[in-house]
Amino acid sequence: MRQDLTLYYAPGTCAQAVLIALHEAGAAFEAQRLNMAEGEQRAPAYLAINLKGRVPALVTPQGVLTETAALLLYVAQTHPDKQLAPLSDPFQLARMQEFNSFLASTVHISHAHRPRAARWADDEAAQKAMQAKVPQNMRDGFTLIEQHYLGDKTWVMGEQYTVADGYLFTMAGWLKSDSVDINEFPRVAAHYARVAARPAVQAALAQSARG
Repeated sequence: MRQDLTLYYAPGTCAQAVLIALHEAGAAFEAQRLNMAEGEQRAPAYLAINLKGRVPALVTPQGVLTETAALLLYVAQTHPDKQLAPLSDPFQLARMQEFNSFLASTVHISHAHRPRAARWADDEAAQKAMQAKVPQNMRDGFTLIEQHYLGDKTWVMGEQYTVADGYLFTMAGWLKSDSVDINEFPRVAAHYARVAARPAVQAALAQSARG
C-alpha cells in the first residue's frame, strides 16, 4: 500500500487526535514517533521538517502541514467518503472549526500552563501561580463544552462522528493530569467512553503505545 503521508507525533500530545483521524479515515500513512523527553523535537533533522519544533507535523505530497486543527480538516477533506466533517455544509463546517479552534486556543493553552509554564514566565513564583490556576481553567473550559457544545448529542456535531470527537477525546484525557475528575462532566465522560470504544481509536492508541 502506498504511504503518501507521514505523521510526526508523540504520545500524550494533541497529535493523538490526528493519529486517530488517520485511522478513522483508513489512510495510508507512516507514523514517526518523537521522544519529547529526549528532545527529539528540537533535533536538526526534525526542525528541517517543522521549524516550530512541536508536534504534530504531517508530510503530504504537497508539503508539510502543522497545527492540529488544520491537519484534522485536511484528513477529512482528503477522505470525503468517510464523512469525518460536514464538508457540504459551510455553516456546520464552520461550527466544527469553531469547536476545534476553542480546543486549540483555550483548552490546550489552559492545560499547557501546567507542564510548560516556563513559556510564559521566567519567575518561579509566577510559574507556580499559573500552574495553580490550571485546574480551574480546565474546569471552566470543560463546563462550556459540557453545557454548550455537547449537550445531549451523541457526538460533537450531532449524530455524525467527526474529527472533532477524536480531538475532544484527546484533551479530555488530559483532565486527570490536571487534577480534574472527568466525572465532574458526565456528558464529556460518556463521550470519552464512546470514542474510546471505536475500533479506529483503539488501533490508534495501540499504535501509539507500541511506538
